[in-house]
Amino acid sequence: MKKTAFLFAMLIPALVFAGAYEEMEQAVIRRDASSVIELLGRGMDINTVDRAGDTLLIQAVRLDMPELMDYLIQRRARLNNRNRNGETALSIAAFVGKFPYVQKIVEAGAELNFYGWPPLSYAAFNGHIEIVDYLLKRGAEIDAKTQNGSTALFLAARNGHVDVVKLLLNKEADLLIANENDETPVDAAAKGGHSEIEALLRDAGGRSGQSSPVHVDFETKDDPQSDAKP
Repeated sequence: MKKTAFLFAMLIPALVFAGAYEEMEQAVIRRDASSVIELLGRGMDINTVDRAGDTLLIQAVRLDMPELMDYLIQRRARLNNRNRNGETALSIAAFVGKFPYVQKIVEAGAELNFYGWPPLSYAAFNGHIEIVDYLLKRGAEIDAKTQNGSTALFLAARNGHVDVVKLLLNKEADLLIANENDETPVDAAAKGGHSEIEALLRDAGGRSGQSSPVHVDFETKDDPQSDAKP
């Protein structure tokens, strides 16, 4: 009987934690920042992650919960934790184009340059020129590559973001870096059907990395959010 009572007593903290975690999860889904903050005040881990590996800070950015994001930053939540897709809170903020979030996370000390899809690549991919400019001014590496060797210039050219292309050229981005398929920003612009950007790049000294045109569709691996939640 004593052994049974002891085992039951040992289970109580785990059951309480499980209940609190479920409560936290539901509060995040409802975007109820006040409830999440209350649970954190009762002892929940500020760096709790969900089943996708998203920290509370990543979820606050993804779900547009500024009150929660500010609270987490003030409480010194880990800024550089990555989810299963290799994304940080700054990556998500750059991808969705939330400039105030980007500023706050960077000013709190988040890493700008790391292997995978650095935040600059996310911003360039979606054409968020204000964020691209800001990240460069804060020290983002202009020619940093994604896993498949694509640079911010390549991604902006591929997706037709002419203003971002012009900005990157003004900041002296390398026009001749080729990805793992020997494709340069010129190739990316050509495949995307962005003739204005292709001409702009060629006039600046860019050229194709391939000896002959190859018409291949871009694969989903070129999309930083291909395996991520919407």
